Amino acid sequence: MFRIGNLKLPHKKHTADMKDARISTPNTVVLPMSQYIGAPALPIVKVGQQVCVGTKVAEADGKVSAAIHSPVSGIVKKIGDFLLANGKSCQAITIESDGKMTLDPGITPPVVNSAEDLCQAIRESGLVGLGGAGFPTANKLENAINKKIDMIIVNGAECEPYITIDNRTMIDGAEYVARGVKLIEKFIPGPQQIVIAIEENKPDAIAKLTALLKDDPKVRIEVLPSIYPQGAEKILIYNLTGRVVPEGKLPSDVGCVMFNVTSVAFMAHYLETGIPFVWKTVTVDGSAVKSPKNVTAPIGTSLRDILTFADADFNNLGKVLYGGPMMGIAAYNLDDPIYKNTSAVIALNKADSLPKTQYPCIHCGKCIQNCPVGLNPTAFVKAMNISDKNDRAAMLEKASVLSCIDCGCCSYVCPSRRPLVENNKLAKADLRKTLASKNN
Repeated sequence: MFRIGNLKLPHKKHTADMKDARISTPNTVVLPMSQYIGAPALPIVKVGQQVCVGTKVAEADGKVSAAIHSPVSGIVKKIGDFLLANGKSCQAITIESDGKMTLDPGITPPVVNSAEDLCQAIRESGLVGLGGAGFPTANKLENAINKKIDMIIVNGAECEPYITIDNRTMIDGAEYVARGVKLIEKFIPGPQQIVIAIEENKPDAIAKLTALLKDDPKVRIEVLPSIYPQGAEKILIYNLTGRVVPEGKLPSDVGCVMFNVTSVAFMAHYLETGIPFVWKTVTVDGSAVKSPKNVTAPIGTSLRDILTFADADFNNLGKVLYGGPMMGIAAYNLDDPIYKNTSAVIALNKADSLPKTQYPCIHCGKCIQNCPVGLNPTAFVKAMNISDKNDRAAMLEKASVLSCIDCGCCSYVCPSRRPLVENNKLAKADLRKTLASKNN
């Protein structure tokens, strides 16, 4: 059996048995134009304009981009600059809700009679990958149609601690997952098999989907060990097939296309209702959260509203993360919104948020031994200390820094508590900047 990844993390899946709870309509939502991998969307509304739930407020800008729709009914109050949690800037649309949640009268289920129709419908829905990265789903569908693909992988691994939204989708929305799989099977006939990959710590999800799809010879449920980072795209492809996705290439280049399981369920729901991607379910948990739960909220709802709904201890609040503790990034403002690709909001108390003392590298090699893609994070540290940008770039390229998947394994196992994954991210950004300047 192929296997990459050997970290056994504490699961902390406190919300695994909890159905999602819907939050009250927020007073305002903030919709950044960059919520996914690809070009930011372009606003197509004006300040003062009335919008409804599902009204398109921004259109995709180019092939790799995604439309954005209003998740509430109300008035566009502001269109202006916005600083994202990752430090980048984009425009954002602020909408003041009227509390009515009136559905846009133009919403109707799309008519889908071909693979091209399916791609266009999903592009109009604004759906992006819900596993974390947020690659526009329509582009993945196009790759599945236009490239030589022999396997579709539906990713239900959900290997990060705390997060349980995919698990709940596979239990509470199992019928939609099954319908989504059937849609893919119907309109993308090329792949010889559809594999639904689920970690073994989700027995209820495994049982539900097995029962629904047991009579389909083209579909199989693959039960995987609960190891981290099992759900990472390139890791999961290797563990299922033994195929290596080369640096700079896509899974479709090795005959696979992967969809997150909740993305697949949404596709079926969208074709049934025509309601675009305007609501997101996130796991809200952490040591500063008194009532952990899975919360379904309009995209653009503030972290403050989300945490209030989960009874967070604001007096003892330390760090708040977008995403899980391994790959999540820290939020700097509780008035910032949840995004299309937000999987969790993890709030830690002050004690758990204190910076830990760092020590010099002791050259133990644990970061190398535990890197799922075989990289040497200490080489990136050395490279980043080189003053000449071209020499620095040459060393980073030689060490294959762009193959880093930001899984956080290196930082997790480091006995000296070095901020290795942060350095990896800075190194990748530095190399991309240097390469871009050379190409211009």
